[in-house]
Amino acid sequence: MSTGRKIEVDGETFIVTRRGRGAYDYEWLSGPNPGYGFSTVGHSAADLVEGDHRDGVRDFLAEIDPATGYLRDT
Repeated sequence: MSTGRKIEVDGETFIVTRRGRGAYDYEWLSGPNPGYGFSTVGHSAADLVEGDHRDGVRDFLAEIDPATGYLRDT
C-alpha cells in the first residue's frame, strides 16, 4: 500500500497509509476528533496483511475513552 485506502472495522472508518516497510499510519475518519489516529511500526520489515490492520484498529478502539474520543489516560 503506497497510498492511503479506507477500511471499515466494527462500524468505524480509517484511512491506512503505508509509510515504509512495516510502518503504517491510521487516520480515524469516523471518530469525533479530526485527524486523530495512530501509527504502527512492525518488528520486521514485512508488510502487514488485512487481518493485521483490522486487529490494530480494534486494539486502538478498545483503548479509546468514549467521553473524549482520545486514548484513555492510564
